[in-house]
Amino acid sequence: MTAIHYEFDDRPAEGDTMPVTDDIVWLRMPLPFSLAHINLWLLRDNAGWVVVDTGVDTKKSRGVWQHTFATAMRGDPANHVVATHLHPDHVGCAGWLVEHFGLDLWMTRDEYMLCRILIADTGRSAPEEGVRFYASAGFSAADIASYKSRFGLFGKFVHDLPEAYKRMSDGDVLAFGESRWEVLVGNGHSPEHACLYDAEQNIFIAGDQLLPAISSNISVWPTEPLANPLKDWFDSLSKLRERLPEDVLVLPAHGKPFRGAHARLQQLRRDHEERLSCLLDTCTEPMRVVDLFSSLYKTTIDDGNRIMATGEAIAHLNYLCDKGDMLAETGADRVTLYCRA
Repeated sequence: MTAIHYEFDDRPAEGDTMPVTDDIVWLRMPLPFSLAHINLWLLRDNAGWVVVDTGVDTKKSRGVWQHTFATAMRGDPANHVVATHLHPDHVGCAGWLVEHFGLDLWMTRDEYMLCRILIADTGRSAPEEGVRFYASAGFSAADIASYKSRFGLFGKFVHDLPEAYKRMSDGDVLAFGESRWEVLVGNGHSPEHACLYDAEQNIFIAGDQLLPAISSNISVWPTEPLANPLKDWFDSLSKLRERLPEDVLVLPAHGKPFRGAHARLQQLRRDHEERLSCLLDTCTEPMRVVDLFSSLYKTTIDDGNRIMATGEAIAHLNYLCDKGDMLAETGADRVTLYCRA
């Protein structure tokens, strides 16, 4: 198989469901972002259900869940909610589902702990470390003001998590009903992203780790400015290629279910390698991070995407610096310049 193949011609309507197998239901949850939907998965668990990912915590999302419990889940109880990772579209409603329906929450430790920290940041002023980080990338005073105004908004779409959770780790096997789901952890997009793989059914619940049409954001953040998440991402792509058969049915968080995992994993790596080559071709003289946007991105960079664009650019630059292919030097003005070694 040399290309991906979509498993279904149709997809659920907004806020509606359709079956994937007798024991797996696909729920298409609306999102209040440019990425307008997320795929959530309902797994049969004997007389009840397991919810995999939740959507953001909004009145609309809660209404969809109440409707889904009454219709697609036929009033049967949900026993567990699995959050693949901490991003609001995946974990936003998890705390509310735990409170409202009495579910257990399953997460990896790093995702749970960082989510708790980010929720606690809600309403705080932007830290000086963050200001210095983005100033070093070349942000203008107006850009810094925009960053400050947007800091601490994580909790707007994420309900408080419960004080206790059930920890998932790489290699764990979760028994839900008659199915056995192995936890495969990926890194780079988030610190400890959990995917679920049922070898008997040949089904892989991918979260954001393997998407059919878009690439997950790989970013460096002010809390760890020298991080190398792109190396982590490449390592995770290699791990999934080793563990998954090419014809596995991939259930992604965005886009339609598909087969052709190896082809897509290869394409995801190639896309980032092209960006690395672009940076080496561009940085023949010292340049700021913001000077590289026009070479790296086809879209216009504005207040809505500048933080993610900056984080992803630095992820690629840090990767090249760690390999010795790029040099970084911070001047007296505290702005960092990058130049090919």
